[in-house]
Amino acid sequence: MRQSWWKFLAIALLLYTLIAGLLMDVPRLPILNETIRALYFHVTMWFGMILMLVAAVYYSIKYLRTNDIRHDDMAIEFTNSAILFGVLGIVTGMLWAKFTWGDYWSSDPKQNASAIGILMYFAYLVLRNSLTDSQQRARIGAIYNIFAFAAFIPLIFVLPRLTDSLHPGNGGNPGFNAYDLDSKLRAVFYPAIIGWTLLGSWIATVRVRMRRVERTIEDRMINS
Repeated sequence: MRQSWWKFLAIALLLYTLIAGLLMDVPRLPILNETIRALYFHVTMWFGMILMLVAAVYYSIKYLRTNDIRHDDMAIEFTNSAILFGVLGIVTGMLWAKFTWGDYWSSDPKQNASAIGILMYFAYLVLRNSLTDSQQRARIGAIYNIFAFAAFIPLIFVLPRLTDSLHPGNGGNPGFNAYDLDSKLRAVFYPAIIGWTLLGSWIATVRVRMRRVERTIEDRMINS
């Protein structure tokens, strides 16, 4: 129970996010109106994704320093969780865009950059699965993971700001902090980030345990 407190916290925060995010009052902003509730899901999932990618890079570096395959387990599964939340973030963003911009995909620079970023991490999975030697797979995967993250951050946060964009805070559009990201929004927004991040970490740790059990079974079959 003591080691599972953060799982209960994740459940509580996500229940709060769902209930408060759908039922609490929100500011009536031009164009956005009630659709601003998507902020609690679309944006917060991507913040959670970024934090999971940071964890994946951390374990990739630890693997390169130690050659301990357990660190590679953590790196790949945190990346898998991040990809899941990245895809969910894009889907929720498309639904939000349909109601605010009139189309699911408007070739907005940030939309395109997000899609390219997710494709980079799909390529990471393809690369890993193409290698048969576990140590080679872990080593090359770790190097790719580090460089992919180094390219992903400017792709998502820097390049869209250099051109016109429909997204708040890009291309001259004011960001949410500049108008009406008030206390009501913050009361749900920040707990949602923590909740989604904890859920992603929970998924990653479960997958790591499954991966290690599978490896143990394979080793026993080889040795027998």
